[in-house]
Formats: sequence, structure tokens, C-alpha cells
Amino acid sequence: MNSIALTIDGRPVKAAPGTTVLEAAATLGINIPTLCYLKDVNELGSCRICMVDVKGARTLQAACVTPVAEGMEVATSTPRTLRARRTNLELILSDHPQECLTCIRNQNCELQALAEAMGLRESPYEGKMSCHPEDWSTPSLARNPAKCVLCRRCVSVCQKVQGVHAIQTMERGFDTVVAPAFHLPLGEVACVLCGQCSLVCPTGAIHERSQVEEVWAALADPGRHVVVQTAPATRVSLGEEFGMVPGSIVTGKLVAALRRLGFDRVFDTDFTADLTIMEEGYELIRRLKEGGALPLFTSCSPGWIKFVEHFYPKLLPNLSTCKSPQQMFGALAKTYYADKAGIPPDRVYVVSIMPCTAKKFEAVRPEMNVGGTRDVDAVLTTRELGRMLREAGVDFAALPEEDYDRPFGISTGAAAIFGATGGVMEAALRTAYEVVTGKALGNLNIETVRGLEGIKEVSIDLDGLTLKAAVAHGLGNARRLVELVARGETDYHFIEIMCCPGGCIGGGGQSIPTDAEIRQRRMDAIYTVDERMTIRKSHENPAVLTLYEEFLGEPLGLRSHELLHTHYQPRSLYPGRRESK
Repeated sequence: MNSIALTIDGRPVKAAPGTTVLEAAATLGINIPTLCYLKDVNELGSCRICMVDVKGARTLQAACVTPVAEGMEVATSTPRTLRARRTNLELILSDHPQECLTCIRNQNCELQALAEAMGLRESPYEGKMSCHPEDWSTPSLARNPAKCVLCRRCVSVCQKVQGVHAIQTMERGFDTVVAPAFHLPLGEVACVLCGQCSLVCPTGAIHERSQVEEVWAALADPGRHVVVQTAPATRVSLGEEFGMVPGSIVTGKLVAALRRLGFDRVFDTDFTADLTIMEEGYELIRRLKEGGALPLFTSCSPGWIKFVEHFYPKLLPNLSTCKSPQQMFGALAKTYYADKAGIPPDRVYVVSIMPCTAKKFEAVRPEMNVGGTRDVDAVLTTRELGRMLREAGVDFAALPEEDYDRPFGISTGAAAIFGATGGVMEAALRTAYEVVTGKALGNLNIETVRGLEGIKEVSIDLDGLTLKAAVAHGLGNARRLVELVARGETDYHFIEIMCCPGGCIGGGGQSIPTDAEIRQRRMDAIYTVDERMTIRKSHENPAVLTLYEEFLGEPLGLRSHELLHTHYQPRSLYPGRRESK
């Protein structure tokens, strides 16, 4: 059967076999409310908010899990369905803290939005409320189980998309809670802190640990010289915090906004993305020519790094020793920049604007320092920056376009595409090809590594050597690829892994909501930024070349090794579990 004919609210519609009532209704412009539903990830019908009336059925049906059937007659807005939805929502609210005004998700909360849409003005049910401790054990994420509605979205994305299994539903009935195994704090299990759980949480049950107050304090301290760096992906996502369409390119407004907040210098992480390509590209070439662990894995994504440390420690020698662009920037800000500006390094306070919650963890890693001084002092997500700007009363849409400060504001198109899956690979191949062959790469757009396909491959001829490379995004896809490497079933030389689906444009610190369509729009915008750049190859960045001439010497040199490279460590799968004696 090619299609199934049914009626919804008296209107005929045809749908493919396997289509749910929820999906079929959407084609007619009928919006059935949901709370737990995430297409292809979490389709449980657990919240019972999407109830519909199906003729002939004894009970109301959950539209998100009810498949269409030939001749089915569905009613979505009968008094019975509206009453059931309202009652189910009232019951959820009866065990939910009434603190919307002070919640981090105020005005961007799906539960709050549903209550408003259904006209709820009071909670008629009273009784015992569940009580579970808050969890502030990680520098990246915080958990407040009291705000959890047990939708299980976080569990599904952690298990099905990321393949980490850091959280699950525990206990039964009224005592049910979403938590790590053994009820351990999140900081004591093999969580990679990617924040994808916070991105899909409909309430404030899981959220980033905010450093906004720390940054305000630094900006108010006359003894500190506060510099800020902005990640590639933030320039195509921050606009969403102010009602702009996904994929709006707001680079100039972003720079202007940060100046309005009082930062002494506004720099671009893209500069050190170009630098990363230089160091990582030469590292790959050295391993190809002189020997070393292959394939070489990229090391820009801190969630991916922690994933390897927990699950594949034997592959740690395959990781690039390069710090991420964020950390390279911090190291240079407190050495090269401080010296050129005549500022004592201990006065320089480095703030990062990142699309990523795992970057908060990366910044406090003990390996990420020079001479005992942390590379990066504070990390704000895209969402946190949005809150700061609203708090300061900045009219973002009315801001002019301004340019980054120099020298760390000069970058290339290759650096911009770091924000999308495949971008690091494409940038690296642009440079590696020209460094090895001495020839210009004809077409800079390496289309085979672009897009949202989970695993992509590319081969490129480097004067007789066929370089074989692969790209994966989302840790579930990464695991599939890494398993092949671990079993010796691949002959790749170079592999890029991005922890989050879509890469940094889909990072756990990005604007909410983030779905496949929004990721694609942001990705398209990233490539538009690249196309508009005057210089599109990292090895042609004049400021990077000057940095080597004046300070670093050469890629992989002694000073580069000291400042820009690091090491990683094996981690237990159950670091917080106490073994019985």
C-alpha cells in the first residue's frame, strides 16, 4: 500500500504507512501539543499530552505513537481530549516547583508554554512532592530533579544519539527519577558533559552551570584586563536569542554587543582555529612521513576527548596533541598578547563565548595551563551571553556591525567552517594539500565532508600518497567509526570527530530549540561566511604567519609544544563508584 487514507477533524489526508497521527495531523496544519516527543529519538507517549480521540477505540490514544490506519477517523479537539490533556498537565504541574520567575528557562520552557496555551491559572491537585537532591558536581552541567517531568528526552538522546548512557530512569512509581547509575553525581560517572541533554530538556531540570556572575565581576574589576573570544558557531546562532531566524549571520553585531558589555578587547577564536590547522596539519604530515600512531584523530572537541578517555583509552596515542582553539587562544592571550600589550599576564582575564558546555570542563582541566596559570578563566555558552545582553539592556538588533580587535581578530574562511561537522577536516585538507604538494588546491569546497550524514569519507592525492580520511559527528556515530579503528578494520590516516550532532553548530550550549532543520540552517550560514572571506586557507592568515615569525618560530617547535600542545589521560568508566571490600 503506497498511502493510507484517513480523516483528521473531518478533513481527509493521505499518509505513508508507519506515519503517526501526530505527523499526519501536522501535514494539515493541525498542531497537537506534545511534551516528551522528539522525532526519531524519544517517541514514548509517556507525557500523555498529545491525546486524541480515535473512532472505535475504547480509550484516548497518544498521537505521537499511534500509527495511521486505513479509514481511521481522528478528532483532536473534542471536549474529552481537551479535558484529558488539561488534567494530565495539571498532574505534572502538581509535582513541579512553582518558581518560574527565577528559573533559568523562564519564557523558554515548554511546560510553561503548554500551561499558558491551555489557560491553566491554578493547580487543583495538592499532596506530597517528590524530593531529590540537586547535583552541582560538574563545572559544565547542573541537575535539578525537582523540575524533571520524566519525559525521558535526556535519557534517549544520551543513549540513542550519543551512546554514552550516563543517565537513566531509576526506581519506580512516585519515586522515579532520572539520574546516573547508583544515584551517583554526574561528576562521578562517565558523562562527557556534551550538554545534549540540556538542549532537549523541556524545563530547567538540566542546564549549563552559569558563570555570568563571575564574568560581571571581572568586568567590574579595574585591576583586570578582560578579553573575550567568540567561537565560529556563535556568529550563526546568537541571533536566535533575540528572535532572529536560525542561521542569521550576526558577526559584526556580536562584536559590537561584547564591546557594549565592557570587554577590553574582542577577539576571534577563528584566529586560533587557523593556528590549530597549522599545528595539527604539520603533526599529521610528520606522522605520515616519520611514523606515529595513525589514524590521527582531531582534538578540538572536549566532549569527544573525554569520551575517548573513558571508553577508548588505548586510542589516546592517536589523538592529536594540539589543544583546542579555545585553549590555544588562552595560552597566547596570557603570553604573546600580554607581552605585546605591556600587561602583566596575571591581569589578563580570558572569557570564551562557546556553543558548548563541555568547554567549561575543558577550561578547568589541570593540563590546560601555562606555568600554573589557567589558559581560560571563564566560559559562557551562547545562551548565557544572550542572558547577559538582555540583563544589560542591549538592543541587539539595533547594533552596528563592528570588526574584531587585532591581532587575534584576523582569520580565514577555513577557520569559520570549524563550526560545522567536516569543517576541521576541510580546513586541514586545504592546508595539507598545498603544504605537501606545493600546488594550489583548485576547488576549496570539499563537498564530500559536508552535510549531516553521520559518517563521511574523503580521499585526496598528496603527490602519490592517497590520504584517506573520515568524519563523524555525534558520539553514537563516533563509536561506530572508532570500533572499526580499534579492530584494525580501517586504513584511514586522519579522522575528525565532533561530539555533538552537526558539530559545534549543534552544541549543547546553543540556543533552544535546536533541531535538524535549525542545525542545517546554521551550517549553511557557516559556509556562507567562508565563501565571503577574502582569505580561505589557514596557512595564508597573515597574523598567524607573523605570530610564528615573532614568537612561536615554527609549527611543532619548542615554544609551540609548550603553549599549544597537551596530553590526555585514561578515565574510569565508573570513577565515583566505591568498590566493596
